[in-house]
Amino acid sequence: MSTAWEQHKFSFSPRARGCYLVTDEVVRNMPSLKEYTVGTVNLFLQHTSAAISLNENCDPDVRTDMTTALNNIVPDDEGEVFVHTDEGPDDMSGHAKSSVVGVSLTIPISNGRLALGTWQGIYLMEFRNYRHTRHCLATIQGLKK
Repeated sequence: MSTAWEQHKFSFSPRARGCYLVTDEVVRNMPSLKEYTVGTVNLFLQHTSAAISLNENCDPDVRTDMTTALNNIVPDDEGEVFVHTDEGPDDMSGHAKSSVVGVSLTIPISNGRLALGTWQGIYLMEFRNYRHTRHCLATIQGLKK
């Protein structure tokens, strides 16, 4: 076995506002993951109006409810509250939600797989109405077979 580092940059398929389960999409873009016996992967979303999170991977209602909850916490604004609305009413609210949720995850690797809990999945959380292509940088560190 040897210690190794590697990076994979990939793009998620374009999506409009919502919370999306992307675990399979992430794993597909890290084909060498199966070669690691132990380690970590850091996922870094390279955007300021989207986020990445771990949450419920079974019931799709959770994804709908998360979108609703975040829209209630930070609603869109037509310039009444926020000054920065250059790209529309979902501009600053998207930045605020991104800061609240975060753009980075670190997940353990065990025996060539992400060591997620039974009900955990990776969410891409898009906060803008327009369909955007979001880019992710995955950095893997660990012991390779």
